[in-house]
Amino acid sequence: MQRRERTRHLIELGGLVQKAGLVDLADDDRATIYGALLELVGRARGDDASDMVALWKRRGKRAFDAEAEGKETVA
Repeated sequence: MQRRERTRHLIELGGLVQKAGLVDLADDDRATIYGALLELVGRARGDDASDMVALWKRRGKRAFDAEAEGKETVA
């Protein structure tokens, strides 16, 4: 991945963290945000990993679809 593409990718991922409400929930504390993300990864590597990732994917898709339709979503 070239530098410009990588930078854009990282900015988009940061935007998702913001959009999900994690920045506000964690009071913009990077250690808290990082800890939360590590917790998610830990859970996703557990026994029900594929089920959990599939659930996240469905929830994210519904949120994107609702946003495209102009609706507000509740996580």
